Amino acid sequence: VQLVESGGGLVQPGGSLRLSCAASGSIASIVAMGWYRQAPGDHHERDLVATITTAGTTNFADSVKGRFTISRDKANNTVYLQMYSLKPDDTGVYYCHAELNFGYFRGYWGQGTQVTVSS
Repeated sequence: VQLVESGGGLVQPGGSLRLSCAASGSIASIVAMGWYRQAPGDHHERDLVATITTAGTTNFADSVKGRFTISRDKANNTVYLQMYSLKPDDTGVYYCHAELNFGYFRGYWGQGTQVTVSS
């Protein structure tokens, strides 16, 4: 499966951004999609931000609950992360992730999109 992210950029604290992740390829095998953030200077860890299953079940990191929403457009195979009340700590590279079930589970990553929250 191929994942293409868009929507990152520079925003002031308190602002909003919407990230998009368009999936193509073996989309019928997707069981969940989500967003992970890699903080500046941290080249190893990608922290969970939010996920959504094909059944519509969502999960959020505590730090973004009440500020971020995740949704999906089945017709366009796209997942959105709407971010409100952004803080400088939200800065990082946001990666889209898809979990596929081929009889075994396998994850795929997008190329990442930069989000910078700064005045």
